[in-house]
Amino acid sequence: MGGGVVTLFLCGDVMLGRGVDQILPHPGSPVLREGYVTDARSYVELAEASGGPIPAPVDPAWPWGEALAVLERAAPDARIVNLETAVTRSDAFAPGKAVHYRMHPANLPALTAARPDVCVLANNHVLDFGRPGLEETLDALAGAGLRAAGAGRDADEAYAPVEVPVGPGHRILVLALGALSSGIPPDWAATADRPGVAYAHELSAAAAEAALRRVRRVRRPGDIVVVSVHWGSNWGYLVPRDARRFAHALVDGGVDIVHGHSSHHPRPIEVYRGRLILYGCGDFIDDYEGICGHEEYRDDLRLGYLVSVAADTGHPTGVRMFPLQARRMRLETVTERDRAWLRATLDRICHGVRVDVRPDGMLRCSLET
Repeated sequence: MGGGVVTLFLCGDVMLGRGVDQILPHPGSPVLREGYVTDARSYVELAEASGGPIPAPVDPAWPWGEALAVLERAAPDARIVNLETAVTRSDAFAPGKAVHYRMHPANLPALTAARPDVCVLANNHVLDFGRPGLEETLDALAGAGLRAAGAGRDADEAYAPVEVPVGPGHRILVLALGALSSGIPPDWAATADRPGVAYAHELSAAAAEAALRRVRRVRRPGDIVVVSVHWGSNWGYLVPRDARRFAHALVDGGVDIVHGHSSHHPRPIEVYRGRLILYGCGDFIDDYEGICGHEEYRDDLRLGYLVSVAADTGHPTGVRMFPLQARRMRLETVTERDRAWLRATLDRICHGVRVDVRPDGMLRCSLET
């Protein structure tokens, strides 16, 4: 932390399972129970047909690609990712789900390579292999020295804000929630005597107030509060009215940053009452290359968000985004044409927020309120 400013790295879905797991040094079972794909290695073949050969087994840092150099230069005070996969050896596929994501626990160096401070688990894939799979995930992350938010062995653990110290007298508090609208089954909710996720059946004023009460119990002066929400559909730029109201209620209650994810591509950014709302950060790492459909959203283009806020007030002082492209299951530098497409798209969908290109190639948001 320097100059009274705290900088956070935020991104959307980090999915190191399925095809990605298969190219890493310790692939788990490739067996899938999908309608058309029964072997995770099929996703590797699709990616190779699209982008070229993948030198498997790859180094654990491979999926992050150029993102690691950007993060090294930016040196954020905290790194928060949505880990959208179970970390488990289990073969107990959750019934009634079309898609299941898992990575082998021995491949966790592919996550620790990015040095995340908080792994958000309140999403629609962390229980793809049941509650034993979730508990193995929690144990694996803890064993690697990684903190998890949004899931736990009971409701108190799942809903508890995670504390990240960022200098004398300052902490980042991260509370994570998963919404029904993202496809999380209601019975995945954590209870007093059952593991699960921190769950919001509806994006209502009552759900926002329940989250705010948990923050107030532990908040101290100088804390910066992030609420990370897995919500909404996979495609489209429209922000549903209930999501906007929910985000506004969180800010009205004292939240400094709303970190939204679930969509496969970036959604609008808003500055509301001097606070930042990211409605959808898009996918960051996955095995989706070569899958046809929704090409107009360019989901091969990924964004990492570097959000700077004043340490004493939580007001945003800068929002930078670094664009990358998924190719061969690795994040690579984008072309100038793709950078321009991302800038123009964000500028079009973000009402009240202007986006331009910095000399270093990052995208930058104006901070009009």
